[in-house]
Amino acid sequence: MIDKLRFYTSLILARMAFLGIKTFSKSEGTSFAGMIVFKFYPKFLTHCKNYIKEKSITVTGTNGKTTTSGLISHIIENANQKVIHNLKGANMLTGIINVFALNLSPFKSFDYAVIEADEAYLTKVYDYMAFDYLVVTNLFRDQLDRYGEISTTANYIKNAISKNPKLKLVLNADDPLVSTFNTTESAVFYGFEDVQFDCNYDEHSKSPSEIFNCTCNSALEYNKRFFAQQGHYYCPKCGYQRPKCDYSARAIIHNDYSEIKISNNEIEYDFRVNLVGLYNAYNALAAISLAFELGLNQAEIQKALNSFKSMFGRAEKRTIEGRQTLIQLIKNPTGASEVLKTVDLNSTILIAINDEYADGRDMSWLWDSNFEKLKDANKKIIVSGKRANDVAVRLKYAGVDTNNIIIEPDIEKSITRILESSKVGDNITILPSYTALLKINKLKLKK
Repeated sequence: MIDKLRFYTSLILARMAFLGIKTFSKSEGTSFAGMIVFKFYPKFLTHCKNYIKEKSITVTGTNGKTTTSGLISHIIENANQKVIHNLKGANMLTGIINVFALNLSPFKSFDYAVIEADEAYLTKVYDYMAFDYLVVTNLFRDQLDRYGEISTTANYIKNAISKNPKLKLVLNADDPLVSTFNTTESAVFYGFEDVQFDCNYDEHSKSPSEIFNCTCNSALEYNKRFFAQQGHYYCPKCGYQRPKCDYSARAIIHNDYSEIKISNNEIEYDFRVNLVGLYNAYNALAAISLAFELGLNQAEIQKALNSFKSMFGRAEKRTIEGRQTLIQLIKNPTGASEVLKTVDLNSTILIAINDEYADGRDMSWLWDSNFEKLKDANKKIIVSGKRANDVAVRLKYAGVDTNNIIIEPDIEKSITRILESSKVGDNITILPSYTALLKINKLKLKK
């Protein structure tokens, strides 16, 4: 009875905290109420499962969490189910508490929960709440100051899985580290058998990649490698290889969309995904695989894919003062290099990089990312954010003409500069880090 009272009181506190921060601050309030609730009642999340009538789903991985979880949520909602989802990407413990605390009420429940979880915080979330599904997208080197080496991140996720042995896993078979997470009672794999490109995507451009050793300590080799370490790997010594996929796919990547043919139980399904790049084809395959696991059909899934809008900053298309603008978050070597392969070199480019905690303070990733792709850019490149000078130096060494680099550390002023450097009808590309993206999103930009 006391726990229930504290839970209901937490709901009131959350709403008061959210109202206060929205009234007196410009913050989006994606974590503040959750922080207050966690301090008042640390076991708050343990009660939330009672308000989910069907299944609760978590999504984790280095890249693609926000898009994949957004796709899953959108597909389920379009099947006329009520979903609670941390849409704005606050994926640490207090951010996840925040979304439950502001949406639940004593007489309101949801059919599904779709929760994006930071890799390092997943185990903390599972300390308080059991989930039914975990989708893992990939594991790349990311924010060394927070996560350390990639093996450390893998151990965070493995530790989380060990706390929830009944969890059903949906795993990327093409990632040699993710595929080893198959330790629960039930797991399914998704992956690509073949990928073709019908676009200006540079498939031959190098991507940062990790060298993984098999459990027998021999280096893995590849029959096919799609990007980074994603592909068809095998161990020449002991015979270990990429697992057979339950959801096996072939993709054709176009400039603005992808065609994906998925085979499951010897039945083929064709899908069109209106998202840019191979990395988003992987995100879509993960979401579609999970949707099939939930019992949704091809028509329901495709209908949702047709109306899906990119999550903010994830291949997000906007019009800014008559300029067609594509905003793509960059935050680590593999993700940045894949985005850079898709950049329109005829567009005016803004790169805005901060080094706040949420971005990662270690900027070494700039040097591991393939900024050489921008050396043939035809228009000005504006660099902004707290690490604008670092980006300018990186572009210089990437071969970009320094006369084409404009340094403007103030992000708001950099938007003005990019508009001055372009005209109505031109294309703009914005490549921000996470907190720079939040800053841009708060600006009142005219269409």
